[in-house]
Order: sequence, then C-alpha cells, then structure tokens
Amino acid sequence: MRIRQELTPLRIVMLTVLAVAFALAIIGPVAWGGAAEATHLDALSQGSTAANPLGTDALGRDMLARTLVATRLSLLLAVAVATLAFLAGILLGALPSLGGPRARRRAGAAINLLIAFPALLLALLVVTMVGIGTEGAVLALAVAGTPQIARLTQTLSASVVGSDYVTAARATGIPRWRLLVRHVLPNIAPPLALQYASAIGTALLSLSALSFLGVGVQEPRYDWGSLLAVALDRVYLTPVAVLGPAAAIVLVSLAFNVLGDALADMLSVDPASRGRGRRRAPVPPPVVAATDRDAVAAPDDAILTVDGLSVAFPGQHGRVTPVRDVSLAVAQGERLGIVGESGSGKSLTALAVAQLIERPGAVAARSITFEDADLARLDPAERDRRLATSMAMVFQDPLSSFNPALRIGRQVTESSEVHLGRRHAEATALATARFSELAIAGAERRLRQYPHELSGGMRQRAMIAMGLMTQPRLILADEPTTALDVTVQRQVLYALHQANAEHGTAIVLISHDISVVEAFCARVVVMYAGRVVEEIAADRLRGGAAHPYTRALLAAVPDMTTDRATPLASIPGRPPAAGEVITGCAFAARCGFATDRCRSELPPLEQHPDGRRLACWNPRVAVGTHPGQEDR
Repeated sequence: MRIRQELTPLRIVMLTVLAVAFALAIIGPVAWGGAAEATHLDALSQGSTAANPLGTDALGRDMLARTLVATRLSLLLAVAVATLAFLAGILLGALPSLGGPRARRRAGAAINLLIAFPALLLALLVVTMVGIGTEGAVLALAVAGTPQIARLTQTLSASVVGSDYVTAARATGIPRWRLLVRHVLPNIAPPLALQYASAIGTALLSLSALSFLGVGVQEPRYDWGSLLAVALDRVYLTPVAVLGPAAAIVLVSLAFNVLGDALADMLSVDPASRGRGRRRAPVPPPVVAATDRDAVAAPDDAILTVDGLSVAFPGQHGRVTPVRDVSLAVAQGERLGIVGESGSGKSLTALAVAQLIERPGAVAARSITFEDADLARLDPAERDRRLATSMAMVFQDPLSSFNPALRIGRQVTESSEVHLGRRHAEATALATARFSELAIAGAERRLRQYPHELSGGMRQRAMIAMGLMTQPRLILADEPTTALDVTVQRQVLYALHQANAEHGTAIVLISHDISVVEAFCARVVVMYAGRVVEEIAADRLRGGAAHPYTRALLAAVPDMTTDRATPLASIPGRPPAAGEVITGCAFAARCGFATDRCRSELPPLEQHPDGRRLACWNPRVAVGTHPGQEDR
C-alpha cells in the first residue's frame, strides 16, 4: 500500500511521538490533574526522586505531572494558531487569484506589506495592542503567520487557476467560492498540508517562547513554555526539571514537521499515478473597433450568429489582433466545421463566443447572438445561465481539462446539479445514461474513476457527456480528435454525431485536419491569419474550393490514390505572426497566384449567389453562378 511505502523508520518514530502526545492531551488532565495541582510544603524545589522524577516546583508540585497535563493546552493552542493563520492566509492568497488583475495586484501589495514586517515583531505588536495572555498570544501568532501562508497560497493557486480544467469549470458558471473549494484547493493540498503541519510545530515553539517570556499563558493556566520558565529559574540546582517541558517542545515540534512531510507524500495528486457550479462573469475586456466588412447573412433558424468578431491582446509593440472581423452563423442542428493551420484563430474564436476571453484580452463584435439574444445586451446573470445550460465546450486535451483530483462522476454531474437543480442521485443516473449513449462501457464504474484511469478516447467522450448533461443546443468542439489514433478519432466523432442526431444539438467542429471536417460537417469555414477566407458546403469542397489556401490544405492531405513515390504536397513559407502588419491578403506571400493587388489590397469576404463566401482577388474556380464550376 502507498501509506506503508511512505512510512520510513524516522516517520514511524515521530508519528508515535505524536500519537503519545495526543493520547496524553486526552487523558493527561484526568489522570494526573490532581497530582499536578497538589502542593507539598515538605518538598519545595526538590530535585529528582523516585516519587517525583523531574522534581518539584517552588510550591512542591510534581513537574512531571504538570508537564503531562500541560500537553492538552499546549497542543490546543498550537492547532488554534495554525488554523487561524491558514484560514486567513488561504482567503487572502487564493480568492484574489479567481478575480481580475486589479484584485490580484491589491492582494499582492497587501501580502508584500505584511511580509515586510518580521513575524516576531508583528506578533509582539499585536500582543501589545490586545494585551498579554493566552488569547492575545494566539491572535498575535496567527496574524504573524498569515502573510507566509497567503504568499504560498497565492503562488500555488496562480498556477492552478490558469489550467484548462479551471477554465472549463468557469464555462459551466461555477461561483468563485465553489471554484476555490472544488478545483483550486484540492490541487494545492499537498504543499498546504505540509505547511499546515509544519505551522503547528512552529506555533508550538512560538507559543512556548511567548509563555517563557511571560507574555503568553498566564497563571493559573500553564503550558510547556511557562513550565520551562519556572524550571529555568533553578536550572543550576535541579537541572532535571528542565528536561520534561524542553523535550516535549522539541520532540512534538519535530514530529509535526515530519507529519507534514508524510502527508504531502500521501496526498500528492499526480494525474499519472492517481486517479469541474455557476461563476461570476469575468470583467468585460475593453472593446476595440469592429468594421462593417465580412458580415454574414444568418439563416432564419440560426442558433448562433457571430458578426464582426475581433480578439486582441497587448503586445510589445502595440495591440496584437489574432482574430479579425470573423462573421459566421450556425443553424439549429447543423454541423459546421472551422479549419485552418495552427495560429489561424480557430480556438480563440470559439473561446470568444463562449465568453471565456479575459483581460488583458479585448473582444469586439457588432453582435454575438445566441438563441435569438445578443449576449452583450443580456444581464450578466442571464448570460451566465444561458451559456452554462445551452452551450457546451469540448476542449482539445480532456486530461488537462478534467480536474485530476476529482472523480469523473463528480465533475460530469456538477453543472446539472447547480444550474438545473437536480439531486445528486438524479444527476448520476442521467450521467450513466449519457455515458451509455456514447458507448462508454461500464458507465457506473467509470463515473467512480479518476480522469487518468480512462483512455484518451473515453475521456473525450466523457467530456462530451458532461456537455450533454444540461441538454445544450450548441457544442463547440475545439480539436477534439487531435493526437488521437484513427480508431479513437472515429469513436469521438461518432459520439458528436450521436449528440447531433439524437438531441438535435448543433456542432461547431474546430480542426486543422480538413479531411475530418469534410467528412463530418455540412459546411466548412476556412480561416487563415485570424480571418475567414472561404466558406463552402462540405460536399463541394473537393471540386469547388476557390481560395488557393483551401486548395492547398486539400492537396496536403494524402489519400489512397496518392503516389507514394512523390513527396507529399506542402504549403511553402509560414503563416504571418499575430502582430505582423499586413496591408493586403495575408496569404499572398505563400500564394503562387498572388498579384500586386493581392499584396496591397485586402480582399473582402463576399457572399456569392452559389452560397459560398470568399475573400480572394483571384479565385481558382468561377464563382457566383452555379455550384460545381470547372477549374480555371
């Protein structure tokens, strides 16, 4: 077992010390409370004897009995200090990470200011303000320990908040507190567990130090620190009296540090070795100007219409716009494909539609209409509800999109429980049905497993099932078949086809593989350098593609008739960088048919009578009159 593997001899010894300490904390005051308070005038300040192995104090009280009884108060106060410091530190360090940049900056400044003060000076300052005594010492040490915990939590949570599975959880509308409890804290638990146990040991030392100095626990109560102060007054006469409280402080403090180390190992979350709620919408990013070009004629039954969408980010030399004036429409129950090379803006377009672009990103659009409502004009709460229940997103890498610390069932059922009010048992039954519909064998058992225990294709189908839990009307599938073998690709595409056929769910399939898009979709949108360059029916793609870039993508895909003796076709050159300023057609530098006009004037995306949209000055087929024209 894993626990046995983590129990080294040193850990066994130290954990035994802790077990004895906690046992003494329970039974000590009951068993030795009377002896600890009994005074013996004939044995004042006595050294070690058979009856009093650690001697007696100035009132003749047994030092061994008092050391054993003091175990309870010493441990309780140390745990109280660590717990208060952790609660305050986690709130101060983790919650701002789920907010915007302004909240993160303010929290960071507050943490830096607190850390600038030495912990001991900060503790003494608080003690001076609230007064000496047990309560003052606990509060002072908790305040002094909060900045270190906050800095650790801030650093750990920042790395988790940027993960795909947190983005996926936000897309379902999970509130911040639930995002923190369910998705952030479980994934930073190992280092926090180590720090918490270590903090108890540190708190024990610090409390003992304050009591030793006379500003901690006061008479008639006593802890190990106050007992040590009493014994030290006569260390030269009866040195044995110091051994009890001193040994207890040192050994128990070390044991808590060893416990933290063991807990960190046993609670470590590794997707390779172990086995996603409503959100507050992110602060809307600044709007950049959108032009009136490239508009799309939306069908009457459109579920989604995007008009003039642009996405921009700040760069070293000004604003970078990787998505420029994208317009498209998706009809109810339609399967639309978006294809293009890496960096063409496909995924950013989907993220912008799903309202998942946050600062410093800037999104602009004349309108993004979903279910006959402009998302920009909706109340934020209504927008969140609509997106969480009627739109689902399937990410490229399900292993990183699923939370590795939670079982599959907990993540799949969460959105329907939060947004549709289903009971857990009802949601679990629905999840089992969805898994069965998508041909996931042993659905009940799979729901109890962790993401790493499922195969790549099974994880992708589980993510599709999670999207179907709220019966969405649109699924945005962002390269769901990337890095999967052909058999698993077929399984994932079949699952999407089943969702479309059985539930009437519209599908937007994003891929760089034009052959997959051609086979699955009814319409294909081709993107290059952040713009739509062609839109055409999938069944006309092979013989009717007019844009040189579309034809180059098709030529680069081999088939059974491809001559294996000749080199595979490729597109020369490279796509332009996102920040590169281009005055004409972005593909002109790689196009063998480019003219001076192509290099100096941007071709508009125009709607043609044959149904296609095309942005090209020199199309490779005659367009605008009849589908299936001959090549030029």
